[in-house]
Amino acid sequence: MKFQDNVIREYLKNVYFVAGTPCGGKTTVSRGLGEKYHIPVYDIDEMFPVHQRISDAKYQPSMNKSFKDADEFFGRTVEEYREWLISNTREDLEFVIMDLIRLSQNELVICDCHLTLSEAELLTSSDRIVFMIKEPKDLVNDYCNRPDHQEFNAFIHSATDVEKAKATCSETLKSLNDKHYQAIKESGYFWLERDTNRSVEETVELVAEHFGMK
Repeated sequence: MKFQDNVIREYLKNVYFVAGTPCGGKTTVSRGLGEKYHIPVYDIDEMFPVHQRISDAKYQPSMNKSFKDADEFFGRTVEEYREWLISNTREDLEFVIMDLIRLSQNELVICDCHLTLSEAELLTSSDRIVFMIKEPKDLVNDYCNRPDHQEFNAFIHSATDVEKAKATCSETLKSLNDKHYQAIKESGYFWLERDTNRSVEETVELVAEHFGMK
């Protein structure tokens, strides 16, 4: 069954989407908005293991692909790694949409997520989404240094050749996000580039203003 775009957008009208590129500030802004305006935050990264448990290898093969260790995981080519990440995200999106429809029927929800521009057009209107972006470089080190990504940090450091694993991961993420980063900046969507001179509170205020929360 295929749902028409207008039906999906209608059932997701109470969802505010905070999307963007890796390390652009999606999680920080989502949580900041949630705390300030008392709106629950739905984090798709946190929900992935739940979706994985109820997925089916027949319909969600990428979500069900297992790896014996970090060497096998990071030992793929950049192309293989990238296609797996894309398929993973695409397969998980159906679970995400069903969750958001259920959660947002009677209240507002903030969704911390990864959406392409075409997916954004499908799911929501421009006044219900913001793209938080960062130039896609040094992403692996950024991930490793984040308190909420220490499981990833431990995993990549368990590889036999850590620097090679980091290089593969870095090149994969860069190849995935270079065009996306530029396309967002050239789109008509509201976006904010990560800026260390702007406080978290100031960034949250800018996003809240765009969403009409103020």
